[in-house]
Amino acid sequence: MGRAPTVEDVARRAGVSRQTVSNVLNSPDIVRPATRERVAAAIEELGYRTHAAARMLRTQRSSTIGIHLDPYVGGVSGVVLDRFVHALAERASDRGMRILVYAARTPEEEVARLTEITDGGEIDAAVLTGTFRGDPRTSFLVSRRLPFVAFGRPWDDGVEPSHPWVDVDGAAGTRQATEHALTHGDRVAFLGWPEGSGTGDDRERGWREAMTAASATGPRWWSIDDVAAAREAAAAGVHDVDAVVCASDSLAIGALLAAASAGRGNLPIIGFDNTPAAEALGLSSVEQRPEKVAGAVLRLLMGPDGRHVLPASSDRQRATKLVTPELVIRAR
Repeated sequence: MGRAPTVEDVARRAGVSRQTVSNVLNSPDIVRPATRERVAAAIEELGYRTHAAARMLRTQRSSTIGIHLDPYVGGVSGVVLDRFVHALAERASDRGMRILVYAARTPEEEVARLTEITDGGEIDAAVLTGTFRGDPRTSFLVSRRLPFVAFGRPWDDGVEPSHPWVDVDGAAGTRQATEHALTHGDRVAFLGWPEGSGTGDDRERGWREAMTAASATGPRWWSIDDVAAAREAAAAGVHDVDAVVCASDSLAIGALLAAASAGRGNLPIIGFDNTPAAEALGLSSVEQRPEKVAGAVLRLLMGPDGRHVLPASSDRQRATKLVTPELVIRAR
């Protein structure tokens, strides 16, 4: 075509009027599904992008999704959220949306920052990460009726979710890891975080389920998410197990160092997150597939073919998606 495609180009390709294309972009609920699909296909074929500023003037929408950027703390496992934010930005751009990244050191600071940017009309929606029991951010956004999706489950026991969420099925990942570890022997240890972490408890559950199904036994070791602490936690027991399944790659590297010191450098050890560090060391690990999570988040926010954020509504509150992770086996 030699130039950027226009609304008129899309209308001609779809065999509809310019107004119909505008309706699909800005008020899709008033357009028949078959017509929406035809226009969406034309948009995809032509690579049409709406002009964000013009769209905001017409619709009073910012075409922007806000997401919190976690403080940099170093370590091994932070790369998963980095990949998620990168994938979210790419996929949002494909849908004509932008990402606004904001910083906050505590949940309370994040609520204050969200108040500022929602009051200022800077975002149409938000994506939360790092959910936890009693999370104040979710109740705040529900009260504001701002559309949002959480990357992470609401971990409060016995409470019905009040918002849509997407999460990685951690128990399924450690179940796969444990089943593979059991091919090396029936005494498989689990090295995880202290009890009380929703994510950590979920990953421990997968190990327990696989061990029970195999009528196998193995010790449960505790450590904070730190390589040195994990090495110390595993040091006393690595001589007496057939394999170790870990709640993170940081813990797996600590277990690897403990095994090497004990003269068991070939002990099968499986991590969780599939970070570059695990790959470099030849460690097997569970891949969270954050790119798939990002796609699922946007589908809940915008619908399968949506071009703008769907309004917050009670019928979407229980929309959820669990992404099954993938075990990556490496031979050391």
